[in-house]
Amino acid sequence: MTEQPLTQAGESGGAESLQPTARPPSRTPLYEASHAARYERQSLVKEIQKSTGCRLITYVAGNNAPIDRDDAISFADLLHNVSTDDNLDLMLHTPGGDIDSAEKLIYMVRKKVRNAQLRIIVPDFAKSAGTLMVLGADEVVMSDTSELGPIDPQVVRRDGNGNRLSHSVLNYLDAYKTHREALLERPSSLPDQIMLGKLDPETIKLFEAVRDRAKRFAEQLLQRGMFRNKPGNWSKLASDLIDIKRWPTHGQMISSEDAVTLELTVKYMDQKDAVWTQIWRLYCRQRLALAHDSKLFESDHVSLQMDKACG
Repeated sequence: MTEQPLTQAGESGGAESLQPTARPPSRTPLYEASHAARYERQSLVKEIQKSTGCRLITYVAGNNAPIDRDDAISFADLLHNVSTDDNLDLMLHTPGGDIDSAEKLIYMVRKKVRNAQLRIIVPDFAKSAGTLMVLGADEVVMSDTSELGPIDPQVVRRDGNGNRLSHSVLNYLDAYKTHREALLERPSSLPDQIMLGKLDPETIKLFEAVRDRAKRFAEQLLQRGMFRNKPGNWSKLASDLIDIKRWPTHGQMISSEDAVTLELTVKYMDQKDAVWTQIWRLYCRQRLALAHDSKLFESDHVSLQMDKACG
């Protein structure tokens, strides 16, 4: 929600109470108490902005609330009061999600920032599609609690009973490659024949396209973001992040040290750093405000809590 410069219903003044006023909105004690946590978080946003000299917007998601198409409208609200060409910090916490949606979000942010600096602050984790968004920034801010993840696209499909199941594209393709190569060496291997028979050729083609799309997207983001002002091998970095041998599991941690080794542009902050302490305080309050299936879009002007769509 955003503050509106209208007098609150119930104030004296008759018809005049419905007219716009230059005075700040009046809050009754009960209204203010019910929104006290939000006011506190937004005060922290203002404190961080004062410390960094940079505008801050935040996107914090529960563990069961992946990036999806519905996020764009909330991002539009976050960016509404951000001046074009101003440096911007985006605090990001996400388990990952839809790559196409992540592309739209980082596109919207970069269009607003243009040639100014975009930093993404990762207080806890930004996985998969969240890591892709980080590649589109000029710099990622990390501390000891921060982690990125391999680019492991997830595809949600319905099973025979209509249940929505998330599939790791890379693990599925790796299983196909493993059993196919085993059969080339041992054509009579019954276990490999059975396992290969469970893998759908149509799904394999789809997942190969998704994997290749993720790699190309990572390369494009690096060219326009992390490597736009410095030399770097974006093709190698994209391949490294999608390498299932190097990162065997979807949730594997890529620490600040790993990110530096990968040649990402990392600003490391010690946990005792005054600014990082402010960031962590804000993040803790935001996480406590969230259920596992909800998201919080917040700035000094906007506070939107959205629940994951059902179905």
